[in-house]
Amino acid sequence: MADVYVANEKRYEKMRYNRVGKSGLKFPAVSLGFWHNFGTKDNYDTMKAMCRTAFDEGITQFDLANNYGPVYGAAETNAGRILKEDFRPYRDELIITTKAGYDMWPGPYGNWGSKKYLTASVDQSLQRLQLEYVDIFYHHRMDPDTPLEETMEALASIVHSGKALYAGISNYDQEHTKKAIEIMKELHCPLIINQRRYSIFDRGIEDDGVKTYAKEAGIGIIAFSPLAQGLLSDKYLNGIPTDSRIGRDPRFLKKDALTPERLEQIDQLNQIAKNRGQTLAQMALSWVLKDDEVCSVLIGASKPEQITENCRIVQHTDFSDEELLEIEKICNRA
Repeated sequence: MADVYVANEKRYEKMRYNRVGKSGLKFPAVSLGFWHNFGTKDNYDTMKAMCRTAFDEGITQFDLANNYGPVYGAAETNAGRILKEDFRPYRDELIITTKAGYDMWPGPYGNWGSKKYLTASVDQSLQRLQLEYVDIFYHHRMDPDTPLEETMEALASIVHSGKALYAGISNYDQEHTKKAIEIMKELHCPLIINQRRYSIFDRGIEDDGVKTYAKEAGIGIIAFSPLAQGLLSDKYLNGIPTDSRIGRDPRFLKKDALTPERLEQIDQLNQIAKNRGQTLAQMALSWVLKDDEVCSVLIGASKPEQITENCRIVQHTDFSDEELLEIEKICNRA
C-alpha cells in the first residue's frame, strides 16, 4: 500500500505568520529553503520527510531557485516530485518560490538578468516543479550590465502572464532596491519582498540601510543564511564534525572561517543562548526575527529533527535590552 501523506490537523496552531510588507500575503516566521540537501546526491526519502515535517509544523513556504542542486535544477525537480506525490491537495496552502539570476545553462542567455533569460527560466522552473504558477518569482541578484528597467519589465511580464503571483528581488542593496521599487510601481506590479543574507555575524542589511528602507517602502525582507552557514550553532565548539558542512561541502563554509576569535564569539553567544533556555541555533534564528522588519527566516536542514527544533523559536523571539547589548559587544558592534 502506498504511503499516503495526511497533514497534521494542528499545523497552524503554533506557527506565527507575518505580513509581507504592505501586500496581502503572509509568510510563516520560519520558511524552508532548498539551497542545500535537495540535490541529486541527497536522499529523496529524507527530502520528503523534511517537507512533511515542515508543513506539519506550519511552515507553508518552500524556497527554491533554478540552479539549486547540485546538479542545476535538481532541487526544483525533487520538489516537483514531492509536491505531486504529497502536497497536491495542499497546493493552495503553500507558497512556492523560485529565482533566476545566477549561472544556469551554457551560452550568453543563461545567466544574469535579461528578459530572455528570466522568461525562459520561469518556464523551465515551472516544468521541473510540475506547477502552473509559482507564488513568488525573484530576480536572484543585481545585474551590472542589463538595464534595471529590462529586468523589472521581465518580472512584471511574468506576473501579468500568471506564471507568478508576486515579484521579488534577492541580494539587492538599498540603492537598487529603491530603483526597482520605483520602476515596478510604474509597471503596476509592486515588489513585495527582498531576500537578503542576515545573521548575528552578517549585518549587511543593517550596514547598507536596506533593512530600514524596506520597511519604510512597504516591502518585506526574508533572511537567508541566518546561522552563518552553521557557524551560529554549537557544532563547531569541539572541533569539526565529519558530517558538518565544512566536512561535506566546503564550497560555502571553509575551515579558515573558524578562527580562534570566531570560536570565542560562538562560545560566548552559546552561553547567552543557554541562559535563555535555547540552543545557539535557536537563539540565532530568534535574533533575526526580533523585530518586525524581517518577516521570515529561511532555514536549511539535513534531517527532519532540525526543522522541529528550529520551529520552537516562534514563541521566543523577544530579547531583553541586556541580551541585545551583550550580543553587540560580543560582535564588536557596541
